[in-house]
Amino acid sequence: MDPIIPYKGRGAGFNPQNRFEEIRVERDPESAEPDDPSPGTRFFRDSSRSLITFNDSPDLPFSASFNPYRGCEHGCIYCYARPYHEYLGLSAGLDFESKIWVKDQAPALLKRELSSPRWNPQVLVVSGVTDCYQPVERRLEITRRCMQVLAECRHPVALITKNALITRDVDVFQELATYNAVSITLSVTTLRPDLASTMEPRASAPAARLAAIETLAKAGIPVGVNVAPIIPGLTDVEAPAILKAARAAGAQYAGFTIVRLPYAVKSLFEEWLTDHFPERKNKVLNRIRDVRGGKLYDAKFGARMRGEGLYARQIENLFRVARRKAGYPEQGRLELSTAHFRRPAGPQLELFDV
Repeated sequence: MDPIIPYKGRGAGFNPQNRFEEIRVERDPESAEPDDPSPGTRFFRDSSRSLITFNDSPDLPFSASFNPYRGCEHGCIYCYARPYHEYLGLSAGLDFESKIWVKDQAPALLKRELSSPRWNPQVLVVSGVTDCYQPVERRLEITRRCMQVLAECRHPVALITKNALITRDVDVFQELATYNAVSITLSVTTLRPDLASTMEPRASAPAARLAAIETLAKAGIPVGVNVAPIIPGLTDVEAPAILKAARAAGAQYAGFTIVRLPYAVKSLFEEWLTDHFPERKNKVLNRIRDVRGGKLYDAKFGARMRGEGLYARQIENLFRVARRKAGYPEQGRLELSTAHFRRPAGPQLELFDV
């Protein structure tokens, strides 16, 4: 592949081939300039008629979740969710972070589904795939309105984000916390602002995420940190410092995952290393292979999130020791309650008269 000139403010520098499509559109490297404007973000209405999805993965501590957006403008180069855009006929590269599907009916869909007598209350996870507090949420407030539905129902929810925008909704989270029905996790990959700005170009800076943890903790909202993803050979040495800083900010629990590079994410990540860390590229890729059985990705259940082998065990041991030294409780995440759940009152909303 010809060298790629990265777009400023974007994680991906190109659109890799969609594995389901025969046609591929490429940027001409000979006409590209370093100061070329990055493609603007476009938003499309998602016409889904249901919201809550279920999984039976043994690697996940939840079975029910929802995502208000498809695609993510944060542009994290390592994001395992990028290949989902291929099901839309798009690419896992620039398309994923510049063509965002918006579920503007999500609050009404959520209310309808929680109203059903068939609904069994259980913890709902938000941002299990793409971030529910990505930049457009500031304007659209879809996630906030979903949280208001959950607060009305006193329904438990666990949120994961890389964006300090989540502190905007402290008032709703405080209401949920009254019923032990909310927990929030901020993902922190690195404390280095220079690395974060190239690796996660439109997510909040590391200092802003730590400040968000502090704001939420002071408001009485259960909050923790996810050192995720740990990138062997690049960010693994930062785990103790991240844990210490998050604990000082008020984090009550901590977890970690090791980077996952499914399908086209492998080529995107390799190209990103070539652009930004050419001298460390081989070391990082070899370290990833060390925890993935000699490959850059292994989708095997039980190993996807944590990896396998000696180096994976070293990372886990480093994390456990650092977590204990930082003063985190051993029990991990909090158990949320469904005891106060009540179904939404009043007539059902007309969902699709828009």
